[in-house]
Amino acid sequence: MEFDDAQKRKIKGNAPNLVVISDIHAGCRLGLCPPTGARLDDGGGYLPSKLQLIVWEWWKEFWEAWVPLVCRKEPYDVLFNGDALDGVHHGSTTQISHNLNDQFRIAMEILEPIVAKARKYYHIRGTEAHVGPSGVEEERLAKALGAEPNEEGQYARYELWKRIGNENGPMVHAMHHIGTTGSAAYESSALQAALTAEFVEAGRNRVSPPDYVLRAHRHRYLKVQNPSIRSEAATIVGPGWQLKTPFTYRIAGGQVSQPQFGGYLIRQGSEEFYSRFKRWELSRPKVECE
Repeated sequence: MEFDDAQKRKIKGNAPNLVVISDIHAGCRLGLCPPTGARLDDGGGYLPSKLQLIVWEWWKEFWEAWVPLVCRKEPYDVLFNGDALDGVHHGSTTQISHNLNDQFRIAMEILEPIVAKARKYYHIRGTEAHVGPSGVEEERLAKALGAEPNEEGQYARYELWKRIGNENGPMVHAMHHIGTTGSAAYESSALQAALTAEFVEAGRNRVSPPDYVLRAHRHRYLKVQNPSIRSEAATIVGPGWQLKTPFTYRIAGGQVSQPQFGGYLIRQGSEEFYSRFKRWELSRPKVECE
């Protein structure tokens, strides 16, 4: 059965699907940008690059084709796991505008249609260098988008504990940050460490651990899965929606890798819960021949 937008919001309890995205870095010339471009505060404008237009087509495919397919046209919640704006950071010059209100408008144009189709919307605060001290710019954006507030009234929160589906559905613990490495050989180490830490802390306090530990920040998809008596226990780090920045060319690992784009789903099925992902990756640069 397919639900219209009004019906989705009337359904009580938790939706059986959670769609997770992050790191669109709106306001960056390498971040996600609508094909119509951006209107700037002084009346001027910005038009996206050829690569930004390619990424936007993937964004459309993700929401218009992949999400309805994997959610089986059932209601879904959306979690944005941090870094919606690029901000003014590290002396960089890759921003469309250093006026944060310009960046705010771009992020709103990107995310408003997504939030409108979701049953509930949750927003995590990202990196302060991008979204301001204490995530002030992300809080302003999340409130304007109508994100679900936490107990303290924060619309953009630092972490989210959420159960998906019914009372036996999977529980997730989402935060933006996770450790990074310059070595591909140790790319999974921080994910395993995060999952282990969650179980140790839950054991110490005699509470249930999360089934899924959800993180972002790296702009690269990776999942570390361990067998569980319930279904699976896993840490998932999602890809982003930003092209390769000048900073990436300076760090080990990032120097030789291509940017990844996409998101993932946590679903409570009829018999078990599971995750699925959708990811795109740019081809490496053209080989020059004499």
